[in-house]
Amino acid sequence: MKSPAKAHFERAMATAAVVQDDQTIPAGAANQYELMLLKLAEDKRRLKEIQSIERKIEVKATLLPEYLPWIEGVLDAGSGRQDDVLMTVFVWAIDIADFALAIKIGAYAIEHGLTMPDQYKRDVPCVLAEEVAHVALKETDDMRVGILPVLLKVSQLTEGKDMPDEVRAKLAKAIGYAMRAAGHLTEARDALTRALQLHAKAGVKRDIELIERSIKNSAPSAPAGDA
Repeated sequence: MKSPAKAHFERAMATAAVVQDDQTIPAGAANQYELMLLKLAEDKRRLKEIQSIERKIEVKATLLPEYLPWIEGVLDAGSGRQDDVLMTVFVWAIDIADFALAIKIGAYAIEHGLTMPDQYKRDVPCVLAEEVAHVALKETDDMRVGILPVLLKVSQLTEGKDMPDEVRAKLAKAIGYAMRAAGHLTEARDALTRALQLHAKAGVKRDIELIERSIKNSAPSAPAGDA
């Protein structure tokens, strides 16, 4: 467990690493960033040795808090310097369903045009949309209701950003399923229809039919005419 003093030091160094007007980093802060990169490399090696996806997620959940002081310092400074530690933690946050942190980092990264580390072949909006949708689509309906505000925020943050239609369709599908779980049938139908428009193999045709049937069945009956 990291001591409060150590956490404060890392937060301060992260802030110092991004506030210089001339884009130079003080030696202490630069050294601390290198140390964070070394720690990240070691943690990634540890994760690579684990075959179970479920176990990887469990380990990421234990590792992520160790990076929070650094992450908080970077976000608080807000100058938008590229930071591979920040961007890797961004993905981990999605993996462990810490959506508040993921959206906070994602919004910051999109605003400042940060890029993903080299091993990721997609840009930030694409990763945010696809990975959050992926998590939501694996969940039960009860969990999807809780994730719905997150999905809508992700949609807002990534609106107008270029990405494959299949990814945009995946996000629309996740929103549609969450809307359906929340009882918002018209919005669910519209989202799933959009998913189908974007990707013919989205796998939502049957869902759309069932939702339309439910909408029709729930519509009030027309009043009977006078005899």
